[in-house]
Amino acid sequence: MKILGICGSPHPEGSTAHALRHALASIEAQGIETVYISLAGKDITPCDGCFACRTGECVHEDDMTPIYDALRGCDGLILASPVYMGLVSGQTKVMMDRTVVFRTGGRFELGGKVGAGIACGGFRNGGQELTLQCMHTFFLQQDMYAIADGPRYSHLGATIVGRAEEDEVGLRTVENLALRVAQAVKQLRRLGG
Repeated sequence: MKILGICGSPHPEGSTAHALRHALASIEAQGIETVYISLAGKDITPCDGCFACRTGECVHEDDMTPIYDALRGCDGLILASPVYMGLVSGQTKVMMDRTVVFRTGGRFELGGKVGAGIACGGFRNGGQELTLQCMHTFFLQQDMYAIADGPRYSHLGATIVGRAEEDEVGLRTVENLALRVAQAVKQLRRLGG
């Protein structure tokens, strides 16, 4: 079992990276392997809608190639993004768009995997829910299972306000989310999914 965490922040050591690493550490404590990828500084060309990927490969040769491999090899995915103008960061959105290669031609290569989101914003109501909804739409369009952070908070996913290391409630939602992702991956594995 393997959980992939993709950090969509342009800041490699910011709050979003801290929150995602916190989630992955909680998952590792459950005996599940994790992989961390930061999109900071990556050269990922925006999708231009050419649909050449219907043949199986994207025409762009850039830093997306190892991300494709990591996505294919994981059982679950946690996307983490800062909130930019009420939605995911540009880096996150470009990466999400480029995964169209997984679903062209009816393939749905990510189908049946677990997906969950972490959104980090500057204010308590700074766009975290819309950011998480964007991620859930991505998971559902890839035929993945979208997981929320669950009780006691039970919202769309984990949310951080301000500096992650100072947001105790936010980090509890991150831990909740991580444990639910680990549980879902283990349950799917037992069911043969």
